[in-house]
Amino acid sequence: MAKLWLQFLILVGALLLPAAAGSETPQYTTVHKESDFEVRLYRDTVWMSAASEHSSFHVATKLGFHRLFQYLMGANLNSSRIRMTTPVLTSIVPGAGPLHSSAYLPVKFQASPPVPLPELNLHPDRWPSHCIAVRSFSGYARDQNIIEEAEKLALSLSQSPWANSTNHPGKTAYSIAQYNNPFRVIGRVNEVWFDVDCKSNGVETY
Repeated sequence: MAKLWLQFLILVGALLLPAAAGSETPQYTTVHKESDFEVRLYRDTVWMSAASEHSSFHVATKLGFHRLFQYLMGANLNSSRIRMTTPVLTSIVPGAGPLHSSAYLPVKFQASPPVPLPELNLHPDRWPSHCIAVRSFSGYARDQNIIEEAEKLALSLSQSPWANSTNHPGKTAYSIAQYNNPFRVIGRVNEVWFDVDCKSNGVETY
């Protein structure tokens, strides 16, 4: 398997705990909607990132979250416990490396993220406001099915007004958002995310 570049963007904690009703998620506005996907405009956000060398989506998500979970549970210079939010987001660039994991920080910590303990080797990463095309799918997200779901979103985009706003996932990053803990079997919610160009479709960022 080609080495993947994974950016594990966690709106913190859905791998270990159930997604609570009303849990914090990144703010966005839906700017376009089709039967099988939608385009969202997300506000600028700060994430906490960690490098990883594993090429498997499933394993890298699990290992990356373990380090980030320590940070969220107080392994930072402030000993701050950071409330878990949703979703878990793993971003992938096929053929690239190393793997990279990140955790979205709740609004309370966006302006001044707690400094992680040095041994965790984490660093903050600010994302500007941008548009994301989103396709939902059920079941468990695994190495075998995430590529199929990304290809379905790519096909839908190619037949929409957003056709020229992004490249095929084989050439650029796509992301898998997971909203449930691994112990939930029924009613699982996942999403494929593609970054798309807002301005090419007349959408102004925040």
